[in-house]
Amino acid sequence: MDSNSGQTRSIWMAIEEELESAPLGENMHADVCIVGAGIAGMTTAYLLTRAGKAVIVLDDGHIGGGMTERTTAHLCTAIDDRYFKIEHLHGEKGAMLAAQSHTAAIDRIEAIVGEEGIACEFERLDGYLFVPPNDSQDVLEREVKAAHRAGLTDVEHVERAPIDGFDTGMCLRFPRQAQFHPMKYLAGLKRAIERNGGRIFTGTHAGKIEGGTNGRVETDSGFLVTADAIVIATNTPVNDIVTIHTKQSSYTTYVIGARIPRGSVARALYWDTEEPYHYVRVQSVSARDGDDYDLLIVGGEDHKSGQADDGDQRYANLEAWARERFPMIASTEMRWSGQVLEPVDGLAFIGRNPGDQQNVYIITGDSGMGMTHGTIGGILITELIVGRSCPWEPLYDPSRITLRASLQYARENINVAVEYFEGYLSGGDVDSPEDIAPGEGAIVRRGLSKVAVYRDEDGIVHERSAVCPHLGGIIGWNKSEKTWDCPCHGSRFDCYGRVITGPANSDLESVKED
Repeated sequence: MDSNSGQTRSIWMAIEEELESAPLGENMHADVCIVGAGIAGMTTAYLLTRAGKAVIVLDDGHIGGGMTERTTAHLCTAIDDRYFKIEHLHGEKGAMLAAQSHTAAIDRIEAIVGEEGIACEFERLDGYLFVPPNDSQDVLEREVKAAHRAGLTDVEHVERAPIDGFDTGMCLRFPRQAQFHPMKYLAGLKRAIERNGGRIFTGTHAGKIEGGTNGRVETDSGFLVTADAIVIATNTPVNDIVTIHTKQSSYTTYVIGARIPRGSVARALYWDTEEPYHYVRVQSVSARDGDDYDLLIVGGEDHKSGQADDGDQRYANLEAWARERFPMIASTEMRWSGQVLEPVDGLAFIGRNPGDQQNVYIITGDSGMGMTHGTIGGILITELIVGRSCPWEPLYDPSRITLRASLQYARENINVAVEYFEGYLSGGDVDSPEDIAPGEGAIVRRGLSKVAVYRDEDGIVHERSAVCPHLGGIIGWNKSEKTWDCPCHGSRFDCYGRVITGPANSDLESVKED
């Protein structure tokens, strides 16, 4: 399938039927209720059931149906924000703890794969960090020194990355990185969790979440889960209104899967330092007709969520970048996008939810490293709930204030304020619904109000309020994904206004209710 087909289905989505359970159908109690069944929620559930806790997991989609199935599944200790920046923001000890925790996350995934016999194509391989052509090598010099100070003493300079036909120049090699098939891994965790007595309910939306002595999670279907502890593992917290959302920002990242001959690209993880940066890996595909091949998975072209609607151009940019460096590409088979939560100080927020009851925990702020940050979250939250100490707790504490990140904090929140201002004062995208083509959406202004209008393929018009139910930002149409996206905090809704990504936790209101 070529890159103009509009295909936005990731390679990991092929086993959805293995990742569904029945929805919650009665009131229940558990030691721990986990909201969200992605890598963070499922890892937490697995480790807690191993510790003897009674666990219930709720997800409004299927297991892994959020950002986990849109990841490129790099498992790495090479931090996206660079160790010299983490060291500047969190000190040398903080950088060392970050390196230790990401290393431990990869080791834990490998151990779980072995102990549970999960066939998820886990493999160790090298990672290579390189600069764009003709750029200064200074960033690599700073990074290798910081990585060594953080304890990653096996990171080293090499003459080039093992890419035939493209000379990256001097780069850094990070040994013992890894990759896997994330959805097959979650399928294995599901089996283990249920064997250990855990219960998983998909198709179940957690509408109201309250901590305290008798923690409560009320579902939209009217059923209730009570629990001694509640863990919110929904990529971005859907139980928070403001606090965490001012400390992290949502970015949209794009991915293409390009068909290449089997074995034509060395199996490794590849990253560059361009702005926005690119990330690459290889996934082997066994075709039903016996025509096996490799898929080169290439990501990048990030932008603030909801603040651009040029996905087709960004996919084209990715393909052009990839073809220049990997001329063996035959065709682009698929493409998709995902959301990355960028904390202002480069590290995830994992622990007790600030300003909430002491038994409410959150895992968020993946910073482009969702698979390892999610696993760190599972390890750390389990330690907190069972009452054990963990040296990582202060580093990932969601209530932390990083003074050296104050300027970035101000920039991100000024950006949000501008989006509010422009959203309410600007006109509509079109004058009337008649101007909208079938299969497309647009914002229409009606007096003081704005309406999100979608015309389906049969020409039927569907209207919802254009006001995001989270904090009132004005949403915009995403042509590539056929979604409504909020430019303030990254909430996303399908073309009919149903919520698919938080922090919003409810659908767009009908126009009459606006």
